[in-house]
Amino acid sequence: MLSVQLGTQQHRGRAERGGARCYKAGSPGTALHPAGEGGGAGEMRTLGLSLGLALLCLLRVKAEDAGAVGLDKSKVAGKWYIIALASDSEGYLQKKDKLKMAMATIAVLGEGDLKVSFAIPTPEGCKKSEAIYKQTGIPGEYYSSERGNKTVRVVDTDGKTYAVIFASRVKDGRTFHMLRLYSRTREVSPKITALFKRLAREKSFTDEMIRMLPSQEECSLDEA
Repeated sequence: MLSVQLGTQQHRGRAERGGARCYKAGSPGTALHPAGEGGGAGEMRTLGLSLGLALLCLLRVKAEDAGAVGLDKSKVAGKWYIIALASDSEGYLQKKDKLKMAMATIAVLGEGDLKVSFAIPTPEGCKKSEAIYKQTGIPGEYYSSERGNKTVRVVDTDGKTYAVIFASRVKDGRTFHMLRLYSRTREVSPKITALFKRLAREKSFTDEMIRMLPSQEECSLDEA
């Protein structure tokens, strides 16, 4: 449960937005305080405002709990290698040992949405596709309605050389999850590899679901 307090006291467990302070249950100052002690219409208006702000706080804290990280769009454009995956999809688990490193290029569109082009090596050949990812309003989170409803969010990045992306996709009434490690180069340091595996385990992926992808040369977005 969440509540809103309008005032100047500072407490831990809050997220500030537009002057309203949000608290998680159990934090100091979680009571709902109308700005005024008399009854009547003024108190009811204040209570209505407080309840509305509480809803905004709920959405804000939900986003923070989801672990989304803001993305600097000025640095995200260009070519990336997808060098590691973790997924609970049955199709992925059946073929993961045959998967190789994929490529992606990201272009930032006028309103801040992202156009992502993929080149994915498969046993049937080099598969290429494009998708538009629109902003959800939560920093670092985007969605695409192409080939099933998919939401992606940045869970970790240094802003320039790597990014860990968590994707959720709804297909045939089921929700599948995938964690991807994007890198500007074909190799990352042992530190980043360990970071990716730790984040995967934190999101309940088992070691059997994690795959570090071997490099390949036959499938590239540079091809005509």
